[in-house]
Amino acid sequence: MYAAVRSYSGQGASELFDVLGQREEDVKSLISGVPGFVSYAAFRSSDGGMTVTICQDKSGTDESSRRAAKWVKENVSTTGSPPVVITEGSTVLLF
Repeated sequence: MYAAVRSYSGQGASELFDVLGQREEDVKSLISGVPGFVSYAAFRSSDGGMTVTICQDKSGTDESSRRAAKWVKENVSTTGSPPVVITEGSTVLLF
């Protein structure tokens, strides 16, 4: 299994997580359709928030990050897309 954590902060980050909550079904359809998809979570932090995608392999998390970037660009436009930092790697534990 492979995990990708996308961390959003700064201008537009709060708006992004508002939109994620409002468009839950759209996001679910977009990310769960990634080949090898296992799970997805989004949560707020003090300076924005993070999303976590777990897939069977790196190609799945790469595709989820590509789709996420496109979705953010298309759906969070009033203040611009927030900067994202992606951390990824093989899972050690998953249950």
